[in-house]
Amino acid sequence: MAVTYTDGWVTCAEDEIRVRGYYFPWGTKRIPYARIRAVRRVRLSLVRGRGRIWGTANPRYWASLDWNRPTKHVALILDLGRRVHPFLTPDDPDAALDVIRRHAAVDVSDDDASGPLI
Repeated sequence: MAVTYTDGWVTCAEDEIRVRGYYFPWGTKRIPYARIRAVRRVRLSLVRGRGRIWGTANPRYWASLDWNRPTKHVALILDLGRRVHPFLTPDDPDAALDVIRRHAAVDVSDDDASGPLI
């Protein structure tokens, strides 16, 4: 399986996204591109994602484990058609978003809006 983007936590392979540290304590979430309905690119702030290493205070989103999230400025929120949306902070969000665009026929909201309270 060819990998088209990878960092310490997010891997975008040919057929799926793998998110390390999504489940407690270190479980990997596998997201087939076919399940992705939409992607939203958002700006982070202290209460809108940057201050959250893992988990959530908002039951609509789940932030995967990322020790470096406090230093990041952009997150990707995936709509999988379920109540909870994965909240990912790849090291290179533009590269990850490019791979997702190539593999999934989805709407991408790239309006640079503020992220949700996490």
